[in-house]
Amino acid sequence: MRTVMRIHTDQPLQTHSAITPHNGSMASSSSQSASASQPASRPNSTPGSGAAPGSGASPKPSSASPLVAGVGPELIKLRDKLPQLQHPGGSPVRALVVDDEPMLADLVSMGLTICGWQVEVAHSGRAAVEAARSFVPDVLVLDWMLPEFDGLEVLTKIRAFQPDVPALFLTAKDAVADRIEGLSAGGDDYVTKPFAMGELLLRLHRLVERSGVVSQDTEEVVVGDLILNIRTHEVTRAGDTIDLTATQFELLRYLMENAKAVLSKSQILDRVWQYDFDGQSNIVELYISYLRKKIDAGRDPMIHTVRGVGYVIRPA
Repeated sequence: MRTVMRIHTDQPLQTHSAITPHNGSMASSSSQSASASQPASRPNSTPGSGAAPGSGASPKPSSASPLVAGVGPELIKLRDKLPQLQHPGGSPVRALVVDDEPMLADLVSMGLTICGWQVEVAHSGRAAVEAARSFVPDVLVLDWMLPEFDGLEVLTKIRAFQPDVPALFLTAKDAVADRIEGLSAGGDDYVTKPFAMGELLLRLHRLVERSGVVSQDTEEVVVGDLILNIRTHEVTRAGDTIDLTATQFELLRYLMENAKAVLSKSQILDRVWQYDFDGQSNIVELYISYLRKKIDAGRDPMIHTVRGVGYVIRPA
């Protein structure tokens, strides 16, 4: 069930063909030389590198950025070495890339798209927060210096409604004091420009793996220390077996397959019971309470109520 994209090229695979800055300095995207080497084309059938609300469509890169090394056919070789991550239901990992340089943001988007991820791009702080609300990303790639408000404030605002989303700062602020400030503000990783695309992709894969919202085994759904096996109907938390009825199992599976996303009562009724119960949604509340007694009793809670909206499961 894994989605594995294959891109064929007749060009020989290269090893870290670094793109060096013009005149020995880091140029912005507005001062790129037209003679810079071309990046690998984005697959025509690949979904999901749309622009964030309010940010406008992100153009395809017409030349490689001097801030990025390792853009080219070697990305295909790297992709085949990286774990093929996806949500337990088969949907792709979602990444929100925020950078005020459209070319650079699009290059990062291209690298993640080649890996099979779904990507949204935003070019300002406000657009990033709006995109996060609708897109519900699994990981953030944040520039620090942004229009309207900076990357630190973007992270604070997004974490207010999506508290567990991991974030990697990708920025030209390379002083040790800057790194400490970014990590202290809640960043999970920190990469400075110029950077190697391969290192960035590997770090992002590891962040998503550790977040517990994806699985490499399509028979298992994993959220934190909670594991649900679709084939055997076995459920464990921290190694302890949890016995569920058939309906409780389907409800838990639906929550886990949409980890960190808030599901309304009507969505749950439609998916688990396939019936609207004429608006009698108290059955959802009843079964959520059953799950809490079995999943969360005596442990850090994973099932949360978002008042007036619905329910969400997150790693404890």
